[in-house]
Amino acid sequence: MTDLVIRALDQSDAHLFDTMPDPLDARAANLRTRHRPDWKRVALRDGTVVARGAWWGGPDDKEPLNVNWFDVLEGEEEAGAELLRSAPWQVGLELNLPTGWREDARLRPAGEALYGAARAAGYELLVERFLYRWTPECGLPDRPGRLDFRAEPDDAVFFDALRRIHSVTLDAHALKAIAEGGLDRAAQEELDFFHWCPSPREWWQIACTPAGELAGIHIPARNPSGPCVGFIGVLPDHRGQGYAYDLLAECTHFLVEQGAEFVSAATDQGNFPMAANFAKAGYPIVRERINFEPPHAG
Repeated sequence: MTDLVIRALDQSDAHLFDTMPDPLDARAANLRTRHRPDWKRVALRDGTVVARGAWWGGPDDKEPLNVNWFDVLEGEEEAGAELLRSAPWQVGLELNLPTGWREDARLRPAGEALYGAARAAGYELLVERFLYRWTPECGLPDRPGRLDFRAEPDDAVFFDALRRIHSVTLDAHALKAIAEGGLDRAAQEELDFFHWCPSPREWWQIACTPAGELAGIHIPARNPSGPCVGFIGVLPDHRGQGYAYDLLAECTHFLVEQGAEFVSAATDQGNFPMAANFAKAGYPIVRERINFEPPHAG
C-alpha cells in the first residue's frame, strides 16, 4: 500500500473534499451546515481521497467545536484514524448516519468503518442519539393546555431549574458534566450553549402549574443550521404526569409562530421516555448520531 498523505485544505483546493464517494449520504445530511474550507482535511493515497473530515463551529468561533462530517472508505480505517490523530483540533466527533444503518447490508460496512477509525484514533464512545426533523407535513402537536408558559428574564431561575432537572437526568452529556464538575457545571454548560445560540434570549420559557408551581422549562432556539428544540426539562417533583410532551408541543408551536418551516431536535437513544414524546408529537427520526469524546477528554 502506498504512502498516505494528510492534507489540510483551503479555498483553492476545497473541491478535493467532494471527490470521495458518499455511501452514507453525508453530503445530504450536511446541506444546511456551513463548513469553512480551512477546517477541512483529507487523506490521500495515490492522489485519491480515502478519508475526509470537516470540523465545525459557529460563525464567530475562533476554533472548531467538533468534527461533524467524517468519511472513510472501507479498508482505510487507519487513514481515517491518522486524519483525526494529526488534526490540530482535538474535539468531539459526531458521526451522523442514516436511520437503521446497522440493519442495512449496504450501509453497515461503511458505518462500521467510521466507527473503527474513530476508535483507532483513540476516541471513546459517549452516546448514540436519534436526530429528528419536524416539518409542517407532520402536523402541529396538540397543546394539552395543562401548564402556563411565560418568559423569564432571570438566568438564575433557569440555572436552579437545570440543577434540579439534571439531578435525575438520563442525558449522557449532562451526566458527563456532572461527573467532571457536579450539577453546577452541568447547568452552566446548558446556559452557555443557550446563550451561544443566535436566537433571542427572550424565547426561553418556564412552565407553571395552575397552582403557580414551577413544573419545567423549554428553550426554543436557533442554532447556525436553523430552528431547533434547545431543551426540554421537567422538574423532579412533577415527573410522571407527561409534562415533557406539553413542553415539547409548546416549543414546537412557539418556533412555528416565529416563522420556522422546520424544527430539528435530538435525544439519546437510551432516553426512552423522551423518544416516546417525540414520536407522540409527530417528530420523525431522520438520522442517527454517534457522539465520541476525543482521546484527551476526561
